[in-house]
Amino acid sequence: MDDVQERLRILLDYWIEHNSEHEKEIRDWADKVPPSSTEAARQLRKAAAKMAAVSEELVKAKQALPRSKGRH
Repeated sequence: MDDVQERLRILLDYWIEHNSEHEKEIRDWADKVPPSSTEAARQLRKAAAKMAAVSEELVKAKQALPRSKGRH
């Protein structure tokens, strides 16, 4: 089971970082939207906020994993 938990810990680290990169990219694009498309910018910011919430849940999932015997 330790192997599964360690792999999951690695995957969670990857998913958290990857998701955060996408969140930033979406926010950057929302800032580039022309004034005539404010609704598109609003929806992009809303999507980015939801991605941030997902990242928070992934962090919680990682924190909920039991510590491996070799980790402190």
